[in-house]
Amino acid sequence: MEIFKIYNKKAHMAIFFCYMLGFLVVCGRLIFLMIYQCDYYGTEAIKVQERERTIKAARGLITDRNGVVLGDNKTVCTISVVHNQIKEPEKVIDVLHKELDIPKDEILKKVQKVSLREKIKSNVDKEIGDRIRAYDLDGIKVDEDYKRYYPYGTLASKVLGFTGADNQGIIGLEVEYENYLKGDSGKILTVTDARGIELEGVAENRIEPVAGDNLVTTIDVNIQKYASQAASKVLETKQANYVSIIVMNPNNGEIYAMVNEPEFDLNNPFQLITIEENDNKSEETSANKPANKQDLLNKMWRNNCINDTYEPGSTFKTVTATAALEEKLVNINTPFYCPGYCIVDDRRIRCHKVNGHGSQDFLHATMNSCNPAFVSVGLSVGKVNYYKYMEKLGLLEKTGVDVPGEAGTIIHKIDNVGNVELATMSFGQSFQITPLQLLRAASAIINGGRLVTPHFGLSITDFEGVEKEKLLYDIEENVISKETSDIMRFIMGKVVSEGGGNKAIVEGYEVGGKTATSEKLPRGNGKYISSFIGFAPVENPQVIAICIIDEPTGIYYGGTVAAPVIRELYENILPYLNIKTIE
Repeated sequence: MEIFKIYNKKAHMAIFFCYMLGFLVVCGRLIFLMIYQCDYYGTEAIKVQERERTIKAARGLITDRNGVVLGDNKTVCTISVVHNQIKEPEKVIDVLHKELDIPKDEILKKVQKVSLREKIKSNVDKEIGDRIRAYDLDGIKVDEDYKRYYPYGTLASKVLGFTGADNQGIIGLEVEYENYLKGDSGKILTVTDARGIELEGVAENRIEPVAGDNLVTTIDVNIQKYASQAASKVLETKQANYVSIIVMNPNNGEIYAMVNEPEFDLNNPFQLITIEENDNKSEETSANKPANKQDLLNKMWRNNCINDTYEPGSTFKTVTATAALEEKLVNINTPFYCPGYCIVDDRRIRCHKVNGHGSQDFLHATMNSCNPAFVSVGLSVGKVNYYKYMEKLGLLEKTGVDVPGEAGTIIHKIDNVGNVELATMSFGQSFQITPLQLLRAASAIINGGRLVTPHFGLSITDFEGVEKEKLLYDIEENVISKETSDIMRFIMGKVVSEGGGNKAIVEGYEVGGKTATSEKLPRGNGKYISSFIGFAPVENPQVIAICIIDEPTGIYYGGTVAAPVIRELYENILPYLNIKTIE
């Protein structure tokens, strides 16, 4: 019995110590949670009680070089509902149906859905948002944010690009400079009870959005307008597939204008400007299929100056001439004879003048754009040197322009180049480049041998317009000699003043240039690309431009249809740029 009492006493003591140990553990845990973890759990409690709504940041502006706004912001509203806060569901449905023109059954589904927040519609005009807010109905949220707005509609559409519903850049400069332009979104934090109903008298917490930075571009809106007008005019009169024009400063690569007509409406970028070349019902039906429509949209958005390659034709003779002059193989007086054709291996290569040009020096062979003469020059340069100068002039690499999707050169590997391939390359066939690549090479040829990086970005400023960053680009010096550059300017000046580019003459100014008429593949299909590249003034080039006309109807010669486009453009922009006239 005594033993049992002792055992019972020890059992009680053990139980007591267990209880005490448990009590101390619980107290220790409570102390740890209440003192050392109080900040963490306080924050978590707030998270449970708060409902979060995003406030879009104002996207940075895109301006031309003179501060004219090309990409702006328009205040819009996002309309949403919170199920637990709605007291008059039928009235909410009626109001949203009336103001937003959305079917009632769609609104009903979202009103009945138990969730933190259901978006009804975004990018609603502010006027409509204000009207909905004025009904003062519980459970409807009207949040103001921003939608991209382009004041000039179609102007420079394929360069500027556009944004999606989330205000994120999709193509063009909008996506290239996304990290600068996007800004940081803010938040509205509303305190609610356990049922998700907002607590009266408790203020909302706001984390204010931070606006994006502005992009100042090299574009001059007036030059862009002049170029667009000139391109639209020839597009209509020649019924071409498209017309592209680039206007650039040859000394630093600043692009004043880039046109790809037809352009599309930046404020409605998913609306096809045309359905198909042949406007018939079957094609319209085809275009309405999602996959087909997306293909057509992608085609509509393409920047032909950068995204597409073509055979440049005779404008490329400037490169052949430059290589030959650099290698001291020719001078302006070197004699040539053209019977109207030449034979290379087993290939007969024609001159555009069927009867030939007869005897001529190198200057006049260039003025006449004589194929046999340039075949002779190209073969004398040789494929190794030819590729060397193509590389020096940036023609075997992308230009590095600050717009996404730039295409690269399509060309034979040097080991696969024989006499026929080299002969056709000498007058701009059997390889493909982009118009911008050619303009960059031509700039180096006329500016004394400086290979510039074409670009649109000039600087980054804050939302108040204060400069934060000057954008810099590579320039490679002395890719050709100043002597060769001087000769090429003289020759190209003669092409315009006395040769095949005479329709680019601008009264009061000295313009240099080169024409081209290149037959599209497959040969013999009767489809051509007409082009002209021109610069001014001849002695001190301040501006260079290229015009590409794809498949013009009727007369298609570059000197006849493309050179006048540059003349019309220069008649407007040379005085605008304060370029001095001939004294």
